Amino acid sequence: GDYNAGLENLPAPSGNRLYVFLGGTIGNFDRSQAREFLREVYQSMQPGDYILLGVDRVKDKEVLDAAYNDREGITAEFNLNILNVINRELNADFNLCDFYHDALFDTGTRRVEMYLVSREDLTVSIEDLGVSFDMHRGERILTEISCKYEYEEFAALLRQCGLEIVDHYEPVNRYYSLFLARC
Repeated sequence: GDYNAGLENLPAPSGNRLYVFLGGTIGNFDRSQAREFLREVYQSMQPGDYILLGVDRVKDKEVLDAAYNDREGITAEFNLNILNVINRELNADFNLCDFYHDALFDTGTRRVEMYLVSREDLTVSIEDLGVSFDMHRGERILTEISCKYEYEEFAALLRQCGLEIVDHYEPVNRYYSLFLARC
């Protein structure tokens, strides 16, 4: 399942609820998916319920590049591990050495896009799915998005979904926000 499928399985409370969705995870949805998710959360809420949301904010490209293309290679290892999981779970034959990690901030969509890029022409098989495909050198696999928001944009999104902002916190550098909203 995914986050949306889980909402319908929440137990009925005897009192008010606090929904907590932190870590900027909302940014892993594209903007229309984020709106759909927040509407679904709103529909599962009762009067007096609250939601606490962590939101990653738009920041300088250099800051985002340093975070998603870190010198230690931690994000690259995380991204390449996707291939390990596919190999293990679907009996595939991805060779991690055939790919490198790349992340870029698209200023138009205000999102970071993470890719695995083929170092050479190759053929990959995913046995459990019964598929094989060719990849060319430089061809990319999009593995993750991370949408970044301006304060007003996210505040408007919450209002569009029927939620009222009760409180907001942001650090001095405005790198992220915590929104507390109610039904």
